[in-house]
Amino acid sequence: MSKIPNQYEYLLVHDAARALASTTLAATVIAQLINGEQAVIPALDVIDTIKEVDSNGYVRNTPNRSSLKAVQTPQGFTRSVLERAHSASNDATDDAALVEAIGVAVKVIAGEERALKITTKSDLAIATALLLPSKDKQIKVGIGVDAHAFGNDQSKKLSLAGLIWDEIALEGHSDGDVAAHAICDALLSAANLGDLGSNFGVADKKYAGASGAQLLSETLVKIKEAGFMIENVAVQIVGNKPKIAPRRAESIAALSKALAGAKVSVSATSTDGLGFTGEGKGISAIATALIVSV
Repeated sequence: MSKIPNQYEYLLVHDAARALASTTLAATVIAQLINGEQAVIPALDVIDTIKEVDSNGYVRNTPNRSSLKAVQTPQGFTRSVLERAHSASNDATDDAALVEAIGVAVKVIAGEERALKITTKSDLAIATALLLPSKDKQIKVGIGVDAHAFGNDQSKKLSLAGLIWDEIALEGHSDGDVAAHAICDALLSAANLGDLGSNFGVADKKYAGASGAQLLSETLVKIKEAGFMIENVAVQIVGNKPKIAPRRAESIAALSKALAGAKVSVSATSTDGLGFTGEGKGISAIATALIVSV
């Protein structure tokens, strides 16, 4: 909790195994918090008969399933409540149980079938079927990495994540936008179309000074021509500066626009003083891309 900036009033706790939970579900949880709830969890009705069984394998009790719920994530809390709950104990299977233990009411809202917890092979099969209703479609994943050092030209501003920042520009044949370049590499890798250098190399004068948005748009054309559409792109920016959080939404919008509205997520981290990024000599980025055949 100490790593979360103080300006955030509402916090979501999410289980990574519930990878298909929708943005709508998260937004619904947040809306409940904004409307005055202190703790909100999504859940589904229990449709099976539940038996409580003793250590010897005999039924001890059959609870009334009408009052039972199968709890999911993301779970939402006001910051103050979650901090109090974690300070009081850490012995629970979810954060809601910690909140219950300090006497705070937990609101239950309707969950989603697609927010299943992917833990077994059969769960994975269900998740795949949700992502790809047609067995003829293919899912491809790519990873891309890019890094550039800061330049010396004080008159040139930094291009990063589709935006212009009040920092010195990075060196590069194009605009040096490491976030955009990493995304391009990830998309090209996923579609088995080579990499950034083989598609937009320094030998081609056309791309001297080219913007990250231009390279993303041209990469999208190549992806479509290869028979794919973008399902999701995520990029993490690594460096001490600039601070991404204040312009995160703006950068997501810029990158998404360059990719014709594709879903994009942007995160950032530092390396605690390690390496060239930690020393403030440059910025790097790593991206993943999920594409689906059309």
